[in-house]
Amino acid sequence: MIIFAPAGVFFLVFACSFLYDRRLVRNGVYLFFGLLSLALALLYRLASASETATLILLLTLWILLILLPFVLALFLIANGVMMLRREGRSLANLLSLAAGAGILLFIALKALANRSRWGRLDTPLDAVGFVLGYMSLLFVCFLLYSFVYGRIRHRRAVDFIVVLGSGLIGGSRVPPLLASRLDRGRAVFDAERAKGREPMLLMSGGQGPDEDLPEARAMADYLIASGVQADRILIEDESRTTQENLRFSKTLMQDRKTDYRALVVTNNFHVMRAAQMARKEKVEAQVIGAPTARYFWPSATIREFVAVFLSHRVLNLGICALLAVTGMLHLY
Repeated sequence: MIIFAPAGVFFLVFACSFLYDRRLVRNGVYLFFGLLSLALALLYRLASASETATLILLLTLWILLILLPFVLALFLIANGVMMLRREGRSLANLLSLAAGAGILLFIALKALANRSRWGRLDTPLDAVGFVLGYMSLLFVCFLLYSFVYGRIRHRRAVDFIVVLGSGLIGGSRVPPLLASRLDRGRAVFDAERAKGREPMLLMSGGQGPDEDLPEARAMADYLIASGVQADRILIEDESRTTQENLRFSKTLMQDRKTDYRALVVTNNFHVMRAAQMARKEKVEAQVIGAPTARYFWPSATIREFVAVFLSHRVLNLGICALLAVTGMLHLY
């Protein structure tokens, strides 16, 4: 059973870290290596029972790994084209298209580098490959834990349900993305009241330069129109960023109840970063996600990952630099 020891250690570290604070992004790293160690241990046990079955499994996995970059690249490119058609041209909407094109470009350059006359490409491409490998590992961990965290049920009573704002359309109308947050917040509010509790709905969002009124006011109007009593809604209309949403909302909640408990509602692709920011701002809240249109999810998730990656820029960029140097030197 010693082959399962590494998996047990990683799962134990994950459990301790999760119980300490489930909002820690690094929980995903512990969980990933726990699952990887478990898979390797099970593969070893399979090999001791049947070498043929192990070889078939390894061959299947190898083929899938070869095909995965091509399938992923084509999917991202198709999604990027759809994003541009439905959401318009912007840097954020280009992310999935750029990622897919980048994967295909790297594969093409790597293939060219295998030819003798393109051999000089080998070393810089190895450096890029090491960095991409590290970022891909972090991205998988981010996706894995985002999936897990977004499905955790929150059973404890809450005093406030904070709905994070996003841009309005036409200067005053709630767009579908924001409506999904409000609908999820309303559902949680109704569920709490059905249990005999009386939470407050806190709308958080200031007024942008192209908006006719603060986002929080439009959000409150949306909920009031759907039947929520106005006296159950609080408005925070000074914030301009997610961090300010949380910081200013914290002040309002503390003014009403010092030992408050809260849930923060955002879209599912934004849950992990919002949770990270809530922890940074010392907001006593967990974060839950509202559904997002499927075509919107890939670009939005890439954007969120980049933001989380850069929030630890000293560590991550330092590791990337070290890996790039290693890639440049390993052939010498």
